[in-house]
Amino acid sequence: MSIERHPQSISTPPEVTASTEGIDDENEDKYPEGGLKAWLVVFGAFAMLICTFGMMSSVGVLQSYWETHQLKEYSSSVVGWVPSVFVFLNLMLGIQIGPMFDRYGPRWIILSGSVLYILSFFLLAQCKEYYQFMLCMSILGGASSSLISTPTMASISHWFHRRRGLATGIAMSGASIGGIVFPIILRHVIDELGWSWALRIMGFIFVFLLTIGNLCVKGRLPAKLRKGTIDMKCFSDSRFVWTTAGAFFSEIVLFASLGLIPSYAVSQGFSSGTGTYLLVVLNTGSAVGRLLAGLTSDHFGAYNTMTVVVGFTTICIFVLWVPFGRYIGVLYPFSFILGLGTGSFLSLTPVCVGRACKTEEFGQWLGTCYFVSSFGTLVGIPIAGELLQVAGPTRLAAVLGGIFGLALVNFTIARWSCLKGNWKWVAKV
Repeated sequence: MSIERHPQSISTPPEVTASTEGIDDENEDKYPEGGLKAWLVVFGAFAMLICTFGMMSSVGVLQSYWETHQLKEYSSSVVGWVPSVFVFLNLMLGIQIGPMFDRYGPRWIILSGSVLYILSFFLLAQCKEYYQFMLCMSILGGASSSLISTPTMASISHWFHRRRGLATGIAMSGASIGGIVFPIILRHVIDELGWSWALRIMGFIFVFLLTIGNLCVKGRLPAKLRKGTIDMKCFSDSRFVWTTAGAFFSEIVLFASLGLIPSYAVSQGFSSGTGTYLLVVLNTGSAVGRLLAGLTSDHFGAYNTMTVVVGFTTICIFVLWVPFGRYIGVLYPFSFILGLGTGSFLSLTPVCVGRACKTEEFGQWLGTCYFVSSFGTLVGIPIAGELLQVAGPTRLAAVLGGIFGLALVNFTIARWSCLKGNWKWVAKV
């Protein structure tokens, strides 16, 4: 069954939605929706995302350390390009790796990415100059992590349809586990053994977890040849367009927060240790958000869950963070709430993209979404770092709140597009 789309407009005609719903109904019974092999895929994805997205969630600790040690002669905005390019390449290269997954499956892509990713952290342990950090972490680490993350997330769509939100949420919670554990490990091991051994220990942790992931993650559907990396028909579907725009703005807020929470705490007069623990609290909230959002979306709809959580978090930014960000008693609960909102967005974006395409197209469409949103991660940390220095922490919080508000508007329009332009408050979308 084919999906008819009209390239001259990004509106969602009734026949597109009807066809998509027909595909969902037709294929739903063909998905395992569970069983040992399916849940092993989820477990393997969980282990792998601890290493990749978990490290992305911990970049604030690394940046804060570099600013006072190896790269202390550089400004915060300049140092911020190192983690920004790392995250950018992880998402941007998905547009190449998604079609590779659709054609070849996950096994060899993930294996090659695992070897290179582990190597990047053993090399990072020896870095002392700015260009060395850029080459080892940003370029090699970012590219290799994309070889792991994109096929890992796409593999879940082969095994789950009705319960895809829950399965994706469980897998994505691995990123938050990494974001909770890695900052604590890095802070204590760097103090005890120094930078080099701290990064080597991280490398050995990755060897263990990525081995588990390589053994567990498998595809299920037959490989298909794609004609190119970008399928332009993605952009004729208004659901995909507005979801991707919302993801772009959300990525700016997410990685600006992850990268600068420790520096923000120091700018408000708190210790670097307080900044580290605020990052841990943020990632704890993110873990809860990813699990709850995945579970809730299966019952109430992915877009419904997305708009409610993003809207609630935006309100909390202006009610709590902007006026009371200098009070530690407010920063801890707010960090949890911010993690709840950003974690939910990360968990639900693949689910929302999957609503707009066939399963065999999922790798390519998700890669295209990540390609567009990756530019938000590229500019997020450097621009936010410059704002923190020039405009101050309060104005930075207000700007991030406004950007998250733009994400809310785009996700709301995406929900409206799913309803063929007819707004319904209680519809499961």
